[in-house]
Amino acid sequence: MTLQWAAVATFLYAEIGLILIFCLPFIPPQRWQKIFSFNVWGKIATFWNKAFLTIIILLIVLFLVLRRLVTLITQLAKELSNKGVLKTQAENTNKAAKKFMEENEKLKRILKSHGKDEECVLEAENKKLVEDQEKLKTELRKTSDALSKAQNDVMEMKMQSERLSKEYDQLLKEHSELQDRLERGNKKRL
Repeated sequence: MTLQWAAVATFLYAEIGLILIFCLPFIPPQRWQKIFSFNVWGKIATFWNKAFLTIIILLIVLFLVLRRLVTLITQLAKELSNKGVLKTQAENTNKAAKKFMEENEKLKRILKSHGKDEECVLEAENKKLVEDQEKLKTELRKTSDALSKAQNDVMEMKMQSERLSKEYDQLLKEHSELQDRLERGNKKRL
């Protein structure tokens, strides 16, 4: 990417320098007219127009590819952060479910060892714990589904990123081939 910026900056600095030379007050316009009337400038102008258009098209394509790549990287980063959050939520829910299941087992043991009066109270508490357990299981399923969806999204983003990278490499290869053809064509003309 720095090569691209360096080429653009070099072109702009050269253009500024040339404009400053044209604006020098001690060189009259008649002398510039004589210099520009040489036949060599006409031949260079046709080549320069084609080269300029090629460079402009190449820069436009590279900036479109760069924009898409930045977008994909941003989306991938968001999905990875979402994946981490969902994973911790799933782990916390799983721990809470295990805790409630252990408490339920303890209550069952206590129920067997205590009398009938306490049995009714413990039975009500047991029902409540079972309901809580079911709620936690459904929450665990939801977070597990969300985690798997996030993982699928991350994989999809990785595949898109790889495809974009291959397209970028192909465009660079085509660009170098076009430049080689253009240079060979210019050598044949000269």
